[in-house]
Amino acid sequence: MADHISAAAPRDAAEAARAAFAAAADKPFPKDIFTAPQLKWAVIGCGVIANQMAESLALAGRRIYGVENRTREKAVAFAERHGVERVYDTPEELYADPEVDAVYITTPHNTHIRYLRGALSAGKHVLCEKSITLNAAELDEARALADAHGVVLMDATTILHMPLYQELRRRAAAGEFGRMNLAQLNFGSYKEYGDLTNRFYNPALAGGAMLDIGVYALSLMRLFMESQPTEVVSLGNLAATGVDEAAGIVCRNAEGQLGVVSLSLHSKQPKRAVISFDRCYIEVGEYPRADTATIVWTADGSRETVGCGEEAYALCYEMADLEAAVAGNAEKRVLLDYASDVMELMTQLRANWGVVYPEER
Repeated sequence: MADHISAAAPRDAAEAARAAFAAAADKPFPKDIFTAPQLKWAVIGCGVIANQMAESLALAGRRIYGVENRTREKAVAFAERHGVERVYDTPEELYADPEVDAVYITTPHNTHIRYLRGALSAGKHVLCEKSITLNAAELDEARALADAHGVVLMDATTILHMPLYQELRRRAAAGEFGRMNLAQLNFGSYKEYGDLTNRFYNPALAGGAMLDIGVYALSLMRLFMESQPTEVVSLGNLAATGVDEAAGIVCRNAEGQLGVVSLSLHSKQPKRAVISFDRCYIEVGEYPRADTATIVWTADGSRETVGCGEEAYALCYEMADLEAAVAGNAEKRVLLDYASDVMELMTQLRANWGVVYPEER
């Protein structure tokens, strides 16, 4: 029995990514992902997610052109590991390079606006990791800069880019599922209290459940709602450091569609989403980078498995969407509107709980 429980236990994100890359390593890369003209990319930051992007791109036979990092030694090691051509000493040197078309920002949440200001003002397109900014005011500023300089800004939250959700939303819009009534989303991690200076609990690093894992749940909820929720009630528990540790959230929009979200940084929960419609409900496990969902039909209880995309290419989809948006794809450009709606919700929720970061004081 214990072996069965262990085998079924959810993997952490890094382990899941390694397994996904291994599963895709010997497959031909799909020809329908990168369809727009290729841009030359540089990355700021070379932590876990930047390494995953480089590994994901390698499956497509592509490489990042340049890298900048606060610690040059790490940038050099990253460049050697992934065949990156340029290592910059400063972000300003990166911004000034005319060879760079687009910048991928992977640094901690509370540094994003600084790099967004520099990159957008230099006329670079930007893909920025979640949480794209600390709050709605920062995102409004970044959007204004992108508009002023005629470049594309895109949120890298995987939910916005996975083909599975694009396919399910297409079918929903076509009326197959009937009216969407309720979205229920869980996401729980177990992070030890031992070191409260780590990024999960440290307010100086914009810690807390909302910006780390809540962005996934709220993004998926918002994608399937007809409009932004206008009513929000919640309870949030704070860690000893003052950041949000756990929360229960209920939202409703003008159409009467409900969203129910539970989050925790100190209790393991399945990453499980259930989107309920008149004619069916859709269940998605491990939903941040999901490539498979199950539809359970109301009339007879029959089950339909939907597969679309592949987890290993999650970060390629992000980059491909930005390139498509730069090429004029209006459907990809509107993804930032969903990100803004989510950021407004997260900002409101943190304000309700009294979670304020040093940069916001």
